[in-house]
Amino acid sequence: MAGNGAAEAQSGCGIHLYAANRSMEGRYFYNADGEMLVVPQQGRLRFATELGIIDVEPQEIVVLPRGLRFRVELLDKAARGYVCENYGALFRLPDLGPIGSNGLANPRDFLTPVARFEDREGEFELIAKFMGNLWAAEIGHSPLDVVAWHGNYAPYKYDLRRFNAIGSISFDHPDPSIFLVLQSLSDTPGVDTIDFVIFPPRVLAMQDTFRPPWFHRNVASEFMGLIHGAYDAKAEGFVPGGASLHNCMSGHGPDASTFEKATSADLSKPDYVRDTMAFMFETRCVIRPTRQALETSQLQAEYFECWQGLKKKFAPPAAKS
Repeated sequence: MAGNGAAEAQSGCGIHLYAANRSMEGRYFYNADGEMLVVPQQGRLRFATELGIIDVEPQEIVVLPRGLRFRVELLDKAARGYVCENYGALFRLPDLGPIGSNGLANPRDFLTPVARFEDREGEFELIAKFMGNLWAAEIGHSPLDVVAWHGNYAPYKYDLRRFNAIGSISFDHPDPSIFLVLQSLSDTPGVDTIDFVIFPPRVLAMQDTFRPPWFHRNVASEFMGLIHGAYDAKAEGFVPGGASLHNCMSGHGPDASTFEKATSADLSKPDYVRDTMAFMFETRCVIRPTRQALETSQLQAEYFECWQGLKKKFAPPAAKS
């Protein structure tokens, strides 16, 4: 759907949507271009890998290291979701700094595979992604025949519902970096190649503050997706399985309905944001949509209309004569 950088430069990302109604049978895959962060939105998946089995469901994620052989099995009739292909530095947990030892995504909640190997011979196909192209080779055995391994270069999964959200309990809407799950570092301190950020259920208690995300523009390019429920900054039009893209310095923020509701809210009481799970792939480089994304019939050409009803709230004092 979109991306930036290049696999050969080991910098940037590719952003994909996936949909499937059949398991991989007799076929295996590995990606030599980068690691893959898979975000299921519908349907459970089983990843049979060289290092064992990982099952994931919507509101969980799985990260598959560069070069790892695997096969995907559907545990439900159909599945769909998102993939962020990371060409750069491996995803890692952010340093918590002043937050301390507890908060955001905790290391104890990340899970590695359940051990299992395959000892099968027959006619199989191995698909490789290399330099942006797909290559196929016939093989006479399952590549998942690894019987032992050590080290920490392994696939892992994480339940987004375990995220310990941090927020303001006094005033002002904090920066989205407080929702950072994983980051891919760049060569510039303080600026990541990719941030994976989520917007989970939480309590908003800031006083005298516009509580939804404010209207803003910045150097980051933001690809958003919705896994479950409704996003608190959009009243309608942003559905689970959909996506939005706001590139570098393009202004954006809540739609007119959300703005009107938030500006008339009783700020002496907390807001409970429930039944939701949205995410964002944020990068320092411009995200370029593919032709597929620009020509799809699902493209929302009237997206800009969600801001057309915004009303002025600022009334300057009348000039004195």
